[in-house]
Amino acid sequence: MKTDRADILASLRNAGDYVSGQQLCERLGVSRTAVWKVIKQLKEEGYRIESVSNKGYLLVESPEDVLSKEEIVSRLTTKWAGRKLYCYTETGSTNNDAKRCGEEGDPHGTVVVADIQNTGKGRRGRAWKTLPGAALTFTILLRPVFPAERASMITLVMALAVAEAVEAALDGNIGDSAEKAAVGVNEDTAVRIKWPNDIIINRKKVCGILTEMTMTPELDEIQYLVVGVGINVNNESPQEFEEEIRDTATSLRIEKGCRLNRAALLQDVLCRFETHYQTFMETLTMSGLREAYQARLQGLDGEVRVLDPAGEYTGVSRGINDRGELIVERADGERVAVYAGEVSVRGLYGYV
Repeated sequence: MKTDRADILASLRNAGDYVSGQQLCERLGVSRTAVWKVIKQLKEEGYRIESVSNKGYLLVESPEDVLSKEEIVSRLTTKWAGRKLYCYTETGSTNNDAKRCGEEGDPHGTVVVADIQNTGKGRRGRAWKTLPGAALTFTILLRPVFPAERASMITLVMALAVAEAVEAALDGNIGDSAEKAAVGVNEDTAVRIKWPNDIIINRKKVCGILTEMTMTPELDEIQYLVVGVGINVNNESPQEFEEEIRDTATSLRIEKGCRLNRAALLQDVLCRFETHYQTFMETLTMSGLREAYQARLQGLDGEVRVLDPAGEYTGVSRGINDRGELIVERADGERVAVYAGEVSVRGLYGYV
């Protein structure tokens, strides 16, 4: 009944009015009894559904935050992102789960999402754990056909999608932008991207992104990529974070002052990513997304410290080029293209 549950929930959500039981039966090819059972289950899970004779069923209100497969599927408007979905209450790492999906032949766009993640990967190889109901942790599996040297730009593509969706959520438009026009930068919410893979709100980190690549040895081609995303959504206070990051981390709830629906946020991110990925694939560069990404770049034209294994140096951030590299102007005027896989860039003051 899981597929029927998602389909029935989607039908109710998309109708915006009463839907008769007969319509649901005909549309989904199930019995009236099956429809009634699903409606009863949904009500027990907190969905407020009105049942009126000769009119049918009306979805009045959804639970505040449900991260179930049915809830996610019922919201999806993507063409391929998330159309195959694994949803877990608890897992070790969604990236590791997605790698298994890659090895087992799951298709491009497969998404793994979990409420609780116990052995995720954080900054500098640290373990990253999440609390129940707090974070949105998911990984998307990609099977791209392009040279391996282009793979690092996918992190930037996802960062732009997440930043736009987070800003929409903070502006009260969570999940409303199904057909995803680009979102202009709202200076009040100040959602920024710390190159290449962190999302920042008011100079504190709200999201990290980790892209990992697996090659086909005999062909020296990309077998698959996994792009993992961890967004602090409903953490109530800084005390919920590990002590070492309490001063540098935040959540959407802390910033907005209320709980947010993670399934709606996931739908928004996936829609935006699908759109931006298509733009990227047209040229295999950031040329079509560069302006939007750079408009959100934290520290543009500000001082940065480049932590290069060959030697640290400071300079001024001059934005990104079409390859997604950060252009840093050194004191002597030389402009260096910093590659995401080679160095770590830090601001001179605080986290960013």
